Amino acid sequence: MPIGAGVVSAVVGFTSSFTVVLAGLRAVGASPAQAASGLLAVCLLQAVGMIVLSLRHRIPVVLAWSTPGAALLATTGMVAGGWPAAVGAFVVVGVLVVITGLWSGLADLIGRIPMPVAQAMLAGVLLPLCLAPVTALAHDPAVIAPILLSWLVLLRYSPRWAVPGAFGVAAVVIVVEVIRAGSHVDAASLVPQPVWTTPHWTFQAVTGLAIPLYIVTMAAQNVPGVAIMTSFGYRVPWRASMSVTGVGTVLGAGFGGHVINLAAISAALAAGPQADPDRERRWVAAVAGGVSYLVLGVASAAMATLVVLAPAGVVQAVAGVALLATLGSAIAAAVGSDGGSVHHRTAAVATFVVAASGTAFVGIGSAFWALVVGIVVFIVLRPRDAGTAEH
Repeated sequence: MPIGAGVVSAVVGFTSSFTVVLAGLRAVGASPAQAASGLLAVCLLQAVGMIVLSLRHRIPVVLAWSTPGAALLATTGMVAGGWPAAVGAFVVVGVLVVITGLWSGLADLIGRIPMPVAQAMLAGVLLPLCLAPVTALAHDPAVIAPILLSWLVLLRYSPRWAVPGAFGVAAVVIVVEVIRAGSHVDAASLVPQPVWTTPHWTFQAVTGLAIPLYIVTMAAQNVPGVAIMTSFGYRVPWRASMSVTGVGTVLGAGFGGHVINLAAISAALAAGPQADPDRERRWVAAVAGGVSYLVLGVASAAMATLVVLAPAGVVQAVAGVALLATLGSAIAAAVGSDGGSVHHRTAAVATFVVAASGTAFVGIGSAFWALVVGIVVFIVLRPRDAGTAEH
């Protein structure tokens, strides 16, 4: 039972969001081969991290790539210095994650960023990607409608498999299009090949990409990941987890990997009672998930090739529906289920608008400026009697 749960968590995690990863890497300048290498890198490194942490601590420590982080890449686009500068930004994120685990001061600093602002930035980043299925449907309804319909039906009857099912239909659409068009598929492109890129650092890439990517990863992945594990009665080894994921991110950056972090949604599949009634044996599910990611890494090149051959709008439609749940959670956290206080809500909306605009200023992307604007508005509108205790 735990082995099956681990395999399912890996398959669902991979098929639900690998299109977002490839789209994000391509957006910041990666070639198809470099994007495929990045997908391979995060698959293998998170697999090794899961196996090591779960065996060492005998709890189901599930790792994942940062799907919200990949969405951030997709909306940020090319940074000054191109792809090498994006790789340099990935290295910076990895170093910051390691520091977070070793020095509580940085974790406290991130914790002082108002949650409505951080979540509103994420929501603004995700919005353009979540609009893509709508525009794709209007452009080519005959191709996109079956994908969205399959997603909706599965969401009703088997939510876990909704996005993988949508991708399955998309894969059929792509294969039919390839056969119809008589496109040639190079067999070499189906074999995973690591591609090295020497990192380069620019001010714009560090401020406009690395810092927002680090904050999104912490706020949308690592913190919820700890919360989910806690809800199942597990205490995450914080320092070890941040060290492993941070070092893994640094090692994978040169091969195109963006960020490795604690899993959130897929962690529940391995850490919950459905994995094994005996909570002391659920670590087996995480190890099985790690082994599964090693196998999926071998398939990463074929998946990347499939994406390259996709008709216009198909990949965007799958990526958009994959991010809808995350967008909904981010919006709810930004404004609060009860509407939030006025200054919380205003700061969140201001952050959301700036992030969703996609506008760069002095070469720095909108995600960074959304954080700046949101924090400034939050501080300016904060009631005087709130004091320094409110964040």
